[in-house]
Amino acid sequence: MDSGTHKPRLIVITGPTGVGKTELALALACDWQAEIINADSMQVYRYMDIGTAKPTPEMRRRIPHHLIDVVSPDEPFNAARFVELAGQIIENLDRQGKPIFVVGGTGLYIRALLGGLFQGPSADEQRRTFYRDQMDRFGKAFLYEQLRRRDPQAASLIRPGDAVRIIRALEVLELCGQSIVEKHREHRFGIRRYEILRIGLTMERSLLCERIDARAQRMVDQGLLDEVRGLLASGYSDDLKPMRSLGYRHMVRFVRGALCSLDEALGLMKRDTRRYAKRQMTWFGAERDTEWFSSRDRDALKRRIGTYLEGGASAALPKIA
Repeated sequence: MDSGTHKPRLIVITGPTGVGKTELALALACDWQAEIINADSMQVYRYMDIGTAKPTPEMRRRIPHHLIDVVSPDEPFNAARFVELAGQIIENLDRQGKPIFVVGGTGLYIRALLGGLFQGPSADEQRRTFYRDQMDRFGKAFLYEQLRRRDPQAASLIRPGDAVRIIRALEVLELCGQSIVEKHREHRFGIRRYEILRIGLTMERSLLCERIDARAQRMVDQGLLDEVRGLLASGYSDDLKPMRSLGYRHMVRFVRGALCSLDEALGLMKRDTRRYAKRQMTWFGAERDTEWFSSRDRDALKRRIGTYLEGGASAALPKIA
């Protein structure tokens, strides 16, 4: 794509769970009559409202939100599908001259949208079989320790229990002699479909943890347990990917009798959500073109977005260190 080709302009708002992306993005979108594209991998699922902290119906009446309630919990949805659908929406909104906000905390979806999907080297079944055998003999923790020693960059972004991504990271390291993290970065900077202002929201760690705990309690008070019971009663298996996500898996374990009490489920939900937020900050911290703002500094955000929307192309290009 040459420099004279028009590129849609996006305002991307990211940050850890609980930092206040939804409310702040809504307020900012109202200022410019923008529309919002959801970049949260859980909010695409129908019938999963409380545990995903979806924007309320009133919020969605005030500002159109896209890519919410797209599929049922037993239907596949991934980064490639997100990129396809989001790209169509961006094209349409850009033709209408609408400011476009992309808002969410799923780093992979945002990275894929802005830089394309990294395919990497083809699968090496011999290596994968070796690592699977290692996992079967010694466990996932052993495999993760291998990754941590050999590729600490990748290990910092991959959950210790995510065997598929651990094996892929080790595979790429052996095939390319380079971390999968670096390969993603190289790929990301090679494709620029959009002009981007990427905003990261931050908050003091202690305050964020308090907000996460309070939100988890609020979800339970609002009926998360009943929502999960309803999903199970409707025939949605607890083995489905969305049913194994934060909040849902904890309530499922309580319903199935694996946890003794709702308080125990809630405590684990709070703990795991805090850990997830920490991993998100590690991921977003690696995105070098992010401009960081306190989630409470709406005035500074308004000024920056105003400059971006009113400026020329040079004001919109991300800075690459």
